[in-house]
Amino acid sequence: MNGMNSSLNQGWIHEIARAESSPEAEALYQLSQGVGPQQAIEESTVEFLTDLRAYFQEYVRVFNSLSEGGKKFAEIKIFNLTQGAADFMLYRNGIKLIVANTTHGAIQISYDRHTTVSIGGESPVPQAEELLAQLGAFGKVHWMYRSEKVESDQVAKHFFSDFTRMTREQKKVKPNQKVLLEQIKALLQEQGLSLE
Repeated sequence: MNGMNSSLNQGWIHEIARAESSPEAEALYQLSQGVGPQQAIEESTVEFLTDLRAYFQEYVRVFNSLSEGGKKFAEIKIFNLTQGAADFMLYRNGIKLIVANTTHGAIQISYDRHTTVSIGGESPVPQAEELLAQLGAFGKVHWMYRSEKVESDQVAKHFFSDFTRMTREQKKVKPNQKVLLEQIKALLQEQGLSLE
């Protein structure tokens, strides 16, 4: 076979041969295989969201295991959402990361701050981002982020990292640390550098 893998999926060849010997079976085969672009995108959306959730679940599991029962830092929680078949969200320290199929061919990743009173100095949550389905050659669906083709593991890693940074609790600076920090800033300014 000239280096070809002999275990390649060849079921489709069997279906073609069956259609040759029984033309009425071909109509049934085409009905089961005739996935249109709309359905291909819908199926790919659920599959991509399911993959994302699996990655996030694993990242949350590992991350939380390093927290020592919440003693080192606040743990991340993951929840299903009811609006879509595979929609979910992460939650930590009053901030949600929502991953949802908002419209046909689009997965929205958005942040929401879960507080009733605005606390001075809170940084705003980032704008929602979208992943868009693109139908490629031979009916294959690709997912695009900022006009670039992406895979679910890349997306999960990027947004999990952002979410953990954004939801990190700010440590209170003690008075003696503040004096030291001011001294360091002054020394850096003398050198023409800045911390900001």
